Amino acid sequence: MKINTKRIVMTALFAALACVATMSIRIPTPGTNGYIHPGDAIVILSGIILGPVYGALAAGLGSAMSDLLGGYFIYVPITFMIKALVAMLSGYAFKKISHKGKHQFAGVIAGGIIDIILVAGGYGLCEAFLYSPAGALASLPANLIQGCGGLIIAAILFPILSAVPDVKRLIALSH
Repeated sequence: MKINTKRIVMTALFAALACVATMSIRIPTPGTNGYIHPGDAIVILSGIILGPVYGALAAGLGSAMSDLLGGYFIYVPITFMIKALVAMLSGYAFKKISHKGKHQFAGVIAGGIIDIILVAGGYGLCEAFLYSPAGALASLPANLIQGCGGLIIAAILFPILSAVPDVKRLIALSH
């Protein structure tokens, strides 16, 4: 994969977008004092638009930065790993499902499903150790809602973003 300035700038832009989207709207959740946010849509789209490697970097850094800035210090490494993995697998799923511009919407939906599974499962597993199985269970519905919201928002934003010529080229280059 060729490294170029535009790809690096877009990676930084998506990291900033993931951070801002995560911090912009916060709906508090029970159990772990966490919150539901729209940042997962950017995490999914990072993997799809930037490709698995750069998408993982953008999603992991941006999402972890929101935890760092928001005072959720214990979650920084957890969030980095989970969100980077979501973006990476979303990018690979998109690449596998969408061939020559076909079935792209199905690729986005697959990324959303990956997000739902990894966010609910990843945070649930970590929170079972951090708090208790009951605390992890209490946060499960909120994590599922957040993942579903990410899927819906990503599905709405993808056609809009992919119509932008530079983004369209990035998608083609990344996959």
